[in-house]
Amino acid sequence: MISTDIFFMQRALDLAAKGAGHVSPNPMVGAVLVHDGEIIGEGYHEQFGQSHAEINCLHAVKDELRHLIPVSTMYVTLEPCAHQGKTPPCADRLVVEGLKTVVIATSDPNPLVNGKGIAILEKAGIEVRIGVLEQAAQFQNRRFFTSCQKGRPYILLKWAQTGDGFISSGTAERLKITSHKTDILVHQWRAEEDAIMIGSRTALLDDPLLTNRYNDGPSPLRIVLDSNNSLPTTLKMFNDGNPVVIISRHKDLQEGNLRYKKIEKDINYWKHLFIFLHELNIQGLMVEGGAQLISSMIEGGHWDEIRVLINPTKKIVSGISAPTLPHNISKTDHQQIGNELLHIYYNSNQ
Repeated sequence: MISTDIFFMQRALDLAAKGAGHVSPNPMVGAVLVHDGEIIGEGYHEQFGQSHAEINCLHAVKDELRHLIPVSTMYVTLEPCAHQGKTPPCADRLVVEGLKTVVIATSDPNPLVNGKGIAILEKAGIEVRIGVLEQAAQFQNRRFFTSCQKGRPYILLKWAQTGDGFISSGTAERLKITSHKTDILVHQWRAEEDAIMIGSRTALLDDPLLTNRYNDGPSPLRIVLDSNNSLPTTLKMFNDGNPVVIISRHKDLQEGNLRYKKIEKDINYWKHLFIFLHELNIQGLMVEGGAQLISSMIEGGHWDEIRVLINPTKKIVSGISAPTLPHNISKTDHQQIGNELLHIYYNSNQ
């Protein structure tokens, strides 16, 4: 792998990341156009339904440099699309522009593309190189890849715990564990996921809004597991006008901003739930439920990533213990956020 390829592809990945929270259910994509070792254009997919990264990259080339496009190399983090969606096929546009070389980090798992974009480029005589920073590109779009390849959302479990290992006081009084600085980060995570899910107990005790209030970007779709329809209609999230999906055993209808989806609480419960969320184009699901919900998902293997926030100075001696981490962890990431800690774990079986 050529070092210059790595350098320019990393720049394309950095650009792609700017689309987080704005392009789903499309993938994040970045593109860089290089001539003689110099970047003459760059762009990324900025908003769902708008121009893709390759087109924005070409549009960014100054008029006086456009004659260099046919003798330049484009670095793009995902195979150019080959089908007509909300925008025309990018692969066709690259052929029209007469590009000399296209370097692609990873092929597109979407059956509508998967190899077809590469074939269009190669048929037109464009040199194509594939696999530069491939793992990094697939990891960046892990939600998109999970959705395409497994037909379900990428599942992120998140909780905060005290320094002595408790997630809640176990009383009606809400336990505040993390700082406002960490809250800002959590709301950024919310903006990056399509949906957020809690159980009925958390909804009743905490009465949360589950919105993104501290960052730019959208709020996730709220999903509440309430099999017995036990929650009062006075909850804040039910009355702010934004959509909520309630998973129930008894109802299957729309009432204002509330959608009830009937799913039987049986052995196929999680399978049917994830299929339903996939049908809603939910690619990233963050679970902010209580210990019982999160523990059941860990035990059932229904997770891809776990993020644990720890406040080492907060200790309560007794309460509800944090979930037990699973054994099938492939890698971890540890970060310091002010005086608090963030541990990230990934599922080795996924």
